Amino acid sequence: MTICTYKHECLFGDIVNEKMVLNGLGKIVIEEWCRSESIRAEIRLDSFIVMPNHFHGIVWIVETHGHKDGDDIVEAIGRSPLQRPNGPRPRSLSSMIAGFKSVCKIRINQIRNTPGEPVWQRGYYDHIIRNEEALNRIREYIQFNPQKWNLDRYYKEWIPHGHEPLR
Repeated sequence: MTICTYKHECLFGDIVNEKMVLNGLGKIVIEEWCRSESIRAEIRLDSFIVMPNHFHGIVWIVETHGHKDGDDIVEAIGRSPLQRPNGPRPRSLSSMIAGFKSVCKIRINQIRNTPGEPVWQRGYYDHIIRNEEALNRIREYIQFNPQKWNLDRYYKEWIPHGHEPLR
């Protein structure tokens, strides 16, 4: 899945010598992503990367036991939280991402002293990985994403800190 920052603002650091150099806000994103697995029994994290203005991650949805009323079924329903009257379905991919985005937003806005300001673009992009070949291809894409930053569709909007736009 991919989550983009609001208005594709480069909040999380810079690409330097084809490597992502996280700033404090980018480190918050990693902390909260890693924490997701420890607070949500229904997921396992795989490859991920924080980029200047977006985040890529692979999430495994796993079967859990011990829940009543059949709520051990975890779904990737792909619905926006706004499409359900009470928010995303508990224990769904949507719920996991909504929680992740929310806690990142709160922490980032505390640091920036911008309460209530958007950090993330609404929604997220997801893709079901159907086989090992696709999994390996996506892991490679994530791993080499910083080296391909200049090919990113949002790169043209990015100006490294302390540099002037190219004319």
